Amino acid sequence: MKILVINSGSSSLKYQLFDMEKEHVLAKGLCDRIGIQNSFIKQTYNNGSEFIKETELKDHNDAIKEVINALTDKEHGVIESMDEISSVGHRVVHGGERFYKSVIIDRDVLNTIEECIELAPLHNGPNMIGIKACKKLMPNVPMVAVFDTAFHQTMPKKAFLYALPYSLYEKNGVRRYGFHGTSHKYVAERAAVMLNRPIEELKIVTCHLGNGSSICAVKHGKSVDTSMGYTPLAGVPMGTRCGSIDPAIVISLIEHDKYDSSMLNELLNKKSGVLGISGISSDFRDLDEAAEKGNERAELALEIFAYQVRKYIGAYAAAMGGIDALVFTAGIGENNQGLRKRVVTGLEFLGVEIDDDKNSQRGGEKDISTDQARVRTLVISTNEELAIARETLKLVGNR
Repeated sequence: MKILVINSGSSSLKYQLFDMEKEHVLAKGLCDRIGIQNSFIKQTYNNGSEFIKETELKDHNDAIKEVINALTDKEHGVIESMDEISSVGHRVVHGGERFYKSVIIDRDVLNTIEECIELAPLHNGPNMIGIKACKKLMPNVPMVAVFDTAFHQTMPKKAFLYALPYSLYEKNGVRRYGFHGTSHKYVAERAAVMLNRPIEELKIVTCHLGNGSSICAVKHGKSVDTSMGYTPLAGVPMGTRCGSIDPAIVISLIEHDKYDSSMLNELLNKKSGVLGISGISSDFRDLDEAAEKGNERAELALEIFAYQVRKYIGAYAAAMGGIDALVFTAGIGENNQGLRKRVVTGLEFLGVEIDDDKNSQRGGEKDISTDQARVRTLVISTNEELAIARETLKLVGNR
């Protein structure tokens, strides 16, 4: 049984094609820098070879088309046609209060996902594009939605409720939902395996750091708090998103600068974050390069980001009454050694200490802690795609 997994992010689209008999990856790929200059698609194979094509990816529609072309290409593809695919699993960021677990996608589910676009404007839109594009190409293939919010349903009310009138939660579902749940769950479970300890006795802080970033407190295998909120806009500053700010700023912009909802959405979701601070780029690779050349605002953007991540780690250690492991994952967390160093500097009082030589090694799962560190700092490649494929297989079976 072949399952295609589509994972659409705000500026990237990851995909993997699995043969689920042995969870064997036939091909996986990345459409990167969507909506940014120098975009490309890279498809890799289990023998280590890869196919790279530089192409303009104006939006996620372009990305989906390139994925289909790459998988079925006569020279570089791995299947003859899309008919070989038995089902498709889609990462969906926000399902509101309705969805607490993965579901088979029908028209009703699709409508609910679309209704939630305003809650996750950078993600549910791309998620919808991926679903609709696949449904058009494979109308008879069952498709499953795996929600980012599901893992965080274990948060207690003291963590997910806002200090607003309770009626807003009861009538409108205004609460903290949390996101990147599939990733946080996967890497927390992998951390327990690496440490050879039952996850039920561990207190772990997981840092999913990418163009979109969130931090999660995982106590005894369950999410008890997370940095993103009602939407993926809250928490640490991100590529183009502002993260948590004083809400009175929004009121001021409305009253004094005549901002409307569309202008605010554009400002807070697409023009803020490290892009807004640096004035250069939302891509951390670009910021690293500029900072190395002496650009003060690029350096400032990196410092602000690292500082905010560090604050959440400390807060979640306090919330859980301790910390056994700190996990870095996702594009920045896995690949940016300098950023990891920035984040952990100052956390020595918690028992977090990293070895610079171990930290500088690229690729693979690794423990980058010093031998004497009380808290283990791990780098784990997230595999949301495999987790989504497993959920899809559970619901669809071998039909």
